[in-house]
Amino acid sequence: MSNAVKFPYFYRTVPNELHLSTGIVKLLKHFGWSWVGVIACYEDKSLRAVHILKEGIEQNGGCIAFVEIFNRDKFRATDFSKLYGKINESSTSVIILYCSKDYAWNLYMNGTLTKKVWITTLEQDFASSYPLGRSVKNNTLAFTVAKKNIPNFSKFVREVNYTLFPNDYYTWSWWRGLCDSQCQKSIRRSCNTNETSMFPQHCDTKFLGSSYSVYNAVYALAHALHDMVTSGIGNDTMWSGERRFLDYLPWKLHHYLKSVYFKNGLGEEISFDENGDLTIGYDIVNIVYLPNGIKRNEIVGSYNPYAPLGQDFTIDEKAIVWESDFNETPPQSRCSPSCRPGYRKLIREGQPACCYDCIPCAEGEVSNQTDGDTCWQCPDDKWPNHKRDACIPKVIIFLSYEEPLGIVLTSISTFFFLITAVILGIFINYRDTPLVRANNRDLSYILLISLMLCFLCSLVFIGHPDKVTCVLRHTAFGISFSIVLSSILAKTTTVVLAFHATKPGSKLRKWMGSRISISVVLFCSLIQTVLCLAWLFTAPPFPYLNMRSEIGTILIECNEGSIVAFYCVLGYLGFLAGISFIVAFLARNLPDTFNEAKYITFSMLVFCSVWISFIPTYLSTKGKYMVAVEIFAILASSAGLLGCIFIPKCYIILLEPNKNSRKYLTKTTGGNI
Repeated sequence: MSNAVKFPYFYRTVPNELHLSTGIVKLLKHFGWSWVGVIACYEDKSLRAVHILKEGIEQNGGCIAFVEIFNRDKFRATDFSKLYGKINESSTSVIILYCSKDYAWNLYMNGTLTKKVWITTLEQDFASSYPLGRSVKNNTLAFTVAKKNIPNFSKFVREVNYTLFPNDYYTWSWWRGLCDSQCQKSIRRSCNTNETSMFPQHCDTKFLGSSYSVYNAVYALAHALHDMVTSGIGNDTMWSGERRFLDYLPWKLHHYLKSVYFKNGLGEEISFDENGDLTIGYDIVNIVYLPNGIKRNEIVGSYNPYAPLGQDFTIDEKAIVWESDFNETPPQSRCSPSCRPGYRKLIREGQPACCYDCIPCAEGEVSNQTDGDTCWQCPDDKWPNHKRDACIPKVIIFLSYEEPLGIVLTSISTFFFLITAVILGIFINYRDTPLVRANNRDLSYILLISLMLCFLCSLVFIGHPDKVTCVLRHTAFGISFSIVLSSILAKTTTVVLAFHATKPGSKLRKWMGSRISISVVLFCSLIQTVLCLAWLFTAPPFPYLNMRSEIGTILIECNEGSIVAFYCVLGYLGFLAGISFIVAFLARNLPDTFNEAKYITFSMLVFCSVWISFIPTYLSTKGKYMVAVEIFAILASSAGLLGCIFIPKCYIILLEPNKNSRKYLTKTTGGNI
């Protein structure tokens, strides 16, 4: 009937029922009812409304559990039984009954409605106080045309001569119901008979039939007629009443009716929209059944499609009376329970979108929404909390001086540094003894000092990395170890040269002396220094936030910058270590008295073993423990060199000084030193 082309002269003084679909969807959304059943009667407006209703529910994330269309004329008692059997078997807790009142009331009253919420468009004007002789539950919310108390209507109801109305038992009984003593005085009628009515206590004038709609309709027509008559008078000041009124055709009245605007006796603005519908809304009524069987209609909300968005729908949950059979109030109606934050929905194959399983978010993902469809990745500097419903800052980690591991490594490094310093002091103190002089004391000093630097450079790996420490870490380590290995190579070469120079007629005597050995150290370490400088000038190391090394942490580490330069520095150290080991191994059988080759061989074996085992260990660790493994390799290899080369000498110097004499050396070597 809202088709302005087919029915141009049709005006509706109640809201368009198609708006009900939107109002019902808003009610479902408010209570979170996403799993509903629909029952409709076989008539055009109901079928159209069900189609709109289904679209609205699905657009808001809801689903239809079932749709049942019935024809009243062909509906038998067995059909009632089948219908209510399907309702009770369904997992939904909300049933939408969309029918005309003459269809719906019959259906509504023929079933046991327990643990189901019914949403209806059923308006029971005259039965609002009818005592029901059956167990009916408080589980119905109805959309009804908004009703208001009309001024002076109470006086009209109290004083009108109802015998002028159609004389049937239903009408007579309704009027007789106003004689009840419980009616308020403003509307109670005086009756002389003791006959009882089938409609007691329907005294609330707000619910007296469609009076409010009729009231607005009469005044709308009156205002339209007034506008038409006054605009048509023109210069003709005479108005002949009925004769002139009949001269006006209905289409002329239509012109004024479609643009009518006035305020009724309640101060409400009344007008028609472009479809000829009155711009009023609906009341949401909670049908409450009292213990004595009397039914009351309590307004608990409203829906006005013409109101501004956000003000069009209101509901007062506290005013709703729910049946005690419900496990919780308000009742819930979902095909699947809500997915808590930290979970996402996984739609069950072959089932509606409302039927799903809740699965936890994947590693590194969160969801802070209830019934979220997806989870999302946290930013790189954050990580999901335990519940995976929020991103929290990752824990920043690095090997610090305050933690136990850092304290242990610092203590070990300091200890070996002091031991090396003590050994250096011993060698300086006994610098003129044969043992110190026979082992090239200058190289021994350089080797001890470089070992001290190696122990100290391990401390640079501990603490918060910054630009300076990142640059110093591998450059200081590379240069220090190159000096150590160069010194060992020079000492081994000196041993070999010294052995062969003592032979008669040897031409190697001119190569003996500290200048050659110092030159070897300077040349070999200079190459490493050049490599390190090239590294620093091309792509130096820099602080780097590694957010993916460990779950939930940010590792502050030093990025090597140029990988090529980094491996060149390490490769050169490996080259020096290999050369030193080979030379020492070849010279291991030289006379023991002044020969360091055995000790150097063993020390280089320890050194190479440490760094070879370091590679797989380093690659199998993560986070700050990688740095700890690197520090341990530095300390272990340096301590191995220190112990294997210098501890035996210190033992002789301090505990067996008799062996540290020229007489003892001459005796053991047959006079060749």
